[in-house]
Amino acid sequence: MSPAPEDLNPASALRDRLLGLVERVLERPGAGPTLPPEAALSELGVSSLKMVSLMLSVEAEFDLSIPQNEITPENFRSINSIHTLVRRLLGTRG
Repeated sequence: MSPAPEDLNPASALRDRLLGLVERVLERPGAGPTLPPEAALSELGVSSLKMVSLMLSVEAEFDLSIPQNEITPENFRSINSIHTLVRRLLGTRG
């Protein structure tokens, strides 16, 4: 059986993984399809403590270390901003 078209798109797979992380941090399983990727995480219920948990989850999920200078409100404002950060960090590994 061949993979679904969305499985062939690395950006889509990365976004799906991020949605899963946010779902777990928010303790809202299955919320992924209803979480707008551009919405401010604070508006979705992510507190500062949950934000730290999300940051650590991102590091563990993608096996990377987020440099101190990248831990900014802009990089963790929304799912889209985290997606951009992770893609940039993963791209600089090679």
